[in-house]
Amino acid sequence: MSEITKIDTVQQYCDLFGIEALHPLISIVDCDKMQPIRHGRRLYNLYAVLLKDTECGTMSYGKSIYDYEKGTVLFAAPGQVMGAEDDGLLHQPAGWALVFHPELLRGTPLAKMMKGYSYFSYNANEALHLSEQERRTVIECVEKIQTELQHPIDKHSKSLIVDNLKLLLDYCVRFYDRQFITRENANHDILSRFENLLDEYFNSDKLAQDGIPSVQYCADKLCLSANYLGDLLKRETGLSALKHIQQKMLDVAKERVFNTQKSISEISYELGFPYPQHFSRWFKKMAGCTPNEYRTAN
Repeated sequence: MSEITKIDTVQQYCDLFGIEALHPLISIVDCDKMQPIRHGRRLYNLYAVLLKDTECGTMSYGKSIYDYEKGTVLFAAPGQVMGAEDDGLLHQPAGWALVFHPELLRGTPLAKMMKGYSYFSYNANEALHLSEQERRTVIECVEKIQTELQHPIDKHSKSLIVDNLKLLLDYCVRFYDRQFITRENANHDILSRFENLLDEYFNSDKLAQDGIPSVQYCADKLCLSANYLGDLLKRETGLSALKHIQQKMLDVAKERVFNTQKSISEISYELGFPYPQHFSRWFKKMAGCTPNEYRTAN
């Protein structure tokens, strides 16, 4: 496996393609106009929005392998590894690449909003697939930023660049919402697998051994990113992934409290709580009454 090259600055990214960095904190690369380059695996300490505009083979993203299609957008946050193994050949890049350093956002409202763009932590197989109209919208946003980068830097530059960047990211939120809707059958399949996963977990000894499953645990089992699973569940059910898991846990707890002659202490251990008082506090927070009060009332 080839070594991983760190890309810490926009200048280093531009150097990969042999282009001028028009701004120290943000750059746009029209890959179709670049010379062929060697593949390589790179750790980016930058944000990246990559529009692959032609079929261009496979690429690794973290631990995943992804086959790009025309009109595919992939997002990366600082600290993620992207690229392909160097096969010794030159390859022609395709599409657009927008990269920006977190420092660009310092002191702007967008800095506080970046966590809301959860798709920056999606897996590669959860990429955004654009319609032709959506693709044109994305390119128009990119071109607006490019035009501003070519303008001499003045007191308006940063706000205009960041505003147009936010516009691009907001459009991508809209397009992902559309994608969740148009993939209704696939989403329902994921929801069914999620429910089956929780049923199997709560009916096994894992609950007693490991406690309530985390969102990350469930996402890993479903081969999804935690953010993608959470966003899908929120759109389909109105509940966050964590709330969904906790509600399932509460349903199981209520059933055992009501239908069994076991003590509350025994039940608490079966559900993975180290101490009965921890279970009682959790149950009251979730159900509004203690386990004993629930048992007595029912």
